[in-house]
Amino acid sequence: MSAVTDTSETPIVAHQVRGSMPAHHIAIFAGLLLIALAAPFFLYPVFLMKVLCFALFACAFNLLLGFGGLLSFGHAAYFGGAAYVSAHAAKVWGLTPELAILTGTLGAAVLGLAIGSLAIRRQGIYFAMVTLAFAQMVFFFSVQAPFTGGEDGIQNVPRGDLFGVFSLRSDFTLYFAVLVITFAGLLAIYRIIHSPFGQVLKAIRENEPRAVSLGYRVNRYKLMVFVLSAGLAGLAGATKAIVFQLASLTDVYWTMSGEVVLMTLLGGMGTVFGPIVGAAIIVTMQNYLATFGAWVTIIQGVIFVISVMLFREGIVGVIARLIKKPL
Repeated sequence: MSAVTDTSETPIVAHQVRGSMPAHHIAIFAGLLLIALAAPFFLYPVFLMKVLCFALFACAFNLLLGFGGLLSFGHAAYFGGAAYVSAHAAKVWGLTPELAILTGTLGAAVLGLAIGSLAIRRQGIYFAMVTLAFAQMVFFFSVQAPFTGGEDGIQNVPRGDLFGVFSLRSDFTLYFAVLVITFAGLLAIYRIIHSPFGQVLKAIRENEPRAVSLGYRVNRYKLMVFVLSAGLAGLAGATKAIVFQLASLTDVYWTMSGEVVLMTLLGGMGTVFGPIVGAAIIVTMQNYLATFGAWVTIIQGVIFVISVMLFREGIVGVIARLIKKPL
């Protein structure tokens, strides 16, 4: 099968690409931004920053699963790996927070390139198991490597001064910096989804043999979306390390990969705004039901089962079906 060039591919999908953002998507983004701007005046900023970081993490994962059709069980490797790199860069190398986050993001993208180039050679459950196996290797490395701090992690990470000017020691100031990072990431994901590249991803997800027959280099597209998803997940993890001034084994453990799957499915896989809703619900439950201890996990499991049984499209997916508009 001869491969085609990008010039020949573009006309095939060009009619599917929207020229601009739909009005209701603009309204939703504007509404989310207004809520986010007002929220720190009523809620604890650190809690809100955690919601923002996990919303970006879930959207990055949804880019791979919801639009690329690739189920990864190892996304904690990029989220937690970037947290370690960012924390080390800020504390040991003395980089400013924006450079530390950028270093963590690039580190996650490189890790995604290394793992993705091998994982995409398999499909279905075999792909998922390969990603899980590599994630466990990253976890083992995080436990054994001397610079990660072992079970203690990297603590007391300095928040520093943004661009060497704006101090991020205040939770309030840091919140707005995290808000800018999160919205930049969400808009980047939105642009990827609605680009010709995103349309080809959907075509591969729906019918890979047909995409191959049309001449698309399927593995190349899969690898690209894998690296993009890993890099954006790394952006979320690196930002979280600066917010909490900590990089720990929790972020790189396999349960973190399970949590992001839960967030995505609960909110609505394959929707733009679903993972944001799913992440907000899960993080809110973890924070406000913490007094129940281990019962939080059981409550999450019950909600997940109910959602899968009754709302197979997720919360936002069901709403989108009812209003008959893509969300």
